[in-house]
Amino acid sequence: MVDKSVQNETFYELDKAKQTAIVLLFEDKLSDEQIAKTVNRSRTTLSNWKKDNKFKQAQIEYRRVAIDSYVPDAIKRLHKLATGAKSEMVSLQAAQSILSMAGFGSVDSSPELEQAKIEKAKADVRKIEAEADIKEAQAAEAKNMTDSASEVMIVDDIPED
Repeated sequence: MVDKSVQNETFYELDKAKQTAIVLLFEDKLSDEQIAKTVNRSRTTLSNWKKDNKFKQAQIEYRRVAIDSYVPDAIKRLHKLATGAKSEMVSLQAAQSILSMAGFGSVDSSPELEQAKIEKAKADVRKIEAEADIKEAQAAEAKNMTDSASEVMIVDDIPED
């Protein structure tokens, strides 16, 4: 396991107020004005910190370490989708994401993914055509019922002897 303090070297070189500001900026729950007040500085001071290269580097390092803690859960979720999703498309996309992260191709495009998209499009077309056939049959049936009703009305209009 990599020591997180080594990954966050610049962050730990900063004073406590700047470290707190970086954490609060990352969490994105407070305005800059609220963050400045929390670290007992002015909004202008926080603005100046945000322009400082060392502060920016510390933000990048902190973000990387904070996000790294979410990666194992994301991989577990992708694995669960790849092996247990009811939709083949979802399974394929999850598997492609895992392979891409492992350095075996791109998530954005692959022959398998493109083929799956084509198959889905074909299935969508078949469904639309089937629905159109049903509507056409219903319309024909409704027309036949209307024609039959018209004939009955004509027969009823004929005077009896």
